[in-house]
Amino acid sequence: MGFFSFLGRVLFASLFILSAWQMFNDGGPAAKELAPKLDLAKAHLSSRLGVTLPKIEVRQVVVTIIALKGVGGLLFVIGNIFGAYLLAFYLVVVSPILYDFYNYGPQERHFSLLLTEFLQSVALFGALLFFIGMKNSSPSKRNLKKRTPKPKAA
Repeated sequence: MGFFSFLGRVLFASLFILSAWQMFNDGGPAAKELAPKLDLAKAHLSSRLGVTLPKIEVRQVVVTIIALKGVGGLLFVIGNIFGAYLLAFYLVVVSPILYDFYNYGPQERHFSLLLTEFLQSVALFGALLFFIGMKNSSPSKRNLKKRTPKPKAA
């Protein structure tokens, strides 16, 4: 059972690690698509908050995304709950910016592609929440007390 749990975590984490490498390797297609989406999200936040946000370099965002996915994926593989929190944070923050289906009409070609990717991120987030819930509900080794046998009455 332990081997299959580890294998499942490896396969799950590989989704994040390999996609980070594929999407952002050498300024890949996602890095080029991220700049206008980041500017649009920044303008939207600035208008809602009423403050001017500082200029955000796309390269720094890409490095942060790779770090979140890579470190989170590796920690998740070894069963560390902090890795699951990093991956969940990535999905909550980056997915709405990266997969902005809401900026397109339902008839446009980009809408269905981006909506599919966004829903996949929602499913991955649900799986991470399940993992976090299972880790938090299982008793840790520290909380288990050894039961001492009661002396038998003569």
